[in-house]
Amino acid sequence: MVNIVAHRGFSGEYPENTALSFLKAIELGVEIIEFDVRMTQDGQLVVIHDETLDRTTNGTGPVSDVVLDEIVRLDAGSWFSPKFSEQRVPALSETLNLIQGRARLNVQLKCDESDRAPLTRKVIRQLVDHGALEYAYISSEQETIEFALTLGTTVQTCNLSPYPTDTYISRSASIGCRILQPRNAQVTPEFVKEARLQQMEVNPFYANDTNEMRRLIACGVDGILTDYPNRLFRVRANAHEDL
Repeated sequence: MVNIVAHRGFSGEYPENTALSFLKAIELGVEIIEFDVRMTQDGQLVVIHDETLDRTTNGTGPVSDVVLDEIVRLDAGSWFSPKFSEQRVPALSETLNLIQGRARLNVQLKCDESDRAPLTRKVIRQLVDHGALEYAYISSEQETIEFALTLGTTVQTCNLSPYPTDTYISRSASIGCRILQPRNAQVTPEFVKEARLQQMEVNPFYANDTNEMRRLIACGVDGILTDYPNRLFRVRANAHEDL
């Protein structure tokens, strides 16, 4: 059975990376919730995708230029719809407390060379402190994954550097990564078969179209990232009739 990976929560119908989006995904019964983590000016961790606050909050400027206390007070829902104006940018600790093992977690580390080391260490520390290593994995570009794997923890990792495509599986295997998140165009039955030989999990990014969901399921993938987990539930329920 293909796992449903709620991309930034139930982000097709609720503001992404918010408590409401995560709770609605949990209510549906998704197997995995994906969300993004960035570091604030004061070295704290918040759940937000973009480098800046402008698109998904009523704040402005880089996340890295604003302290946690200011960010968590911002309106993170009105951009999606005025009825979600009460939604806020959650801290990572708040998100981990909210989900508490009710779904597996795909924790995407958003960083670059300047903050890679501190962000990676802090995320893994919070996962350890919350007892989340049993049901969470971190995903990021290959350089970050390689660094994470030097820290001596048992954290599971997903390599988000699919290019060059012909070496994606072998590169990921060589650094000890066992979860792949390829682009949809990469995914064929042959790709999945090769990944299986390396005992790798394949969760492509991403599908909101039901026909593409069916195609990926037919390829034999383990999970699919989607903004509309409700659609994928319906497709999955009928997959045995469609294939």
